[in-house]
Amino acid sequence: MAKPRLACRECHYINMPDSQACENCGASSLTEDWAGYVVITHPEESDIATEMNVTEPGGYALKVR
Repeated sequence: MAKPRLACRECHYINMPDSQACENCGASSLTEDWAGYVVITHPEESDIATEMNVTEPGGYALKVR
């Protein structure tokens, strides 16, 4: 069974399972406890990206615990 991906508690970016720090913001607070997934391709044109304060394209968790 594959290890779950890790969500950053700071920016909600979805990281690889073996990450030690967030690939997006560099924070070390990563968790397996997240729900929902959104892929943002053009953050400058996205209302969701604006609401989530996302400036970089990628996959993001909607809810991080």
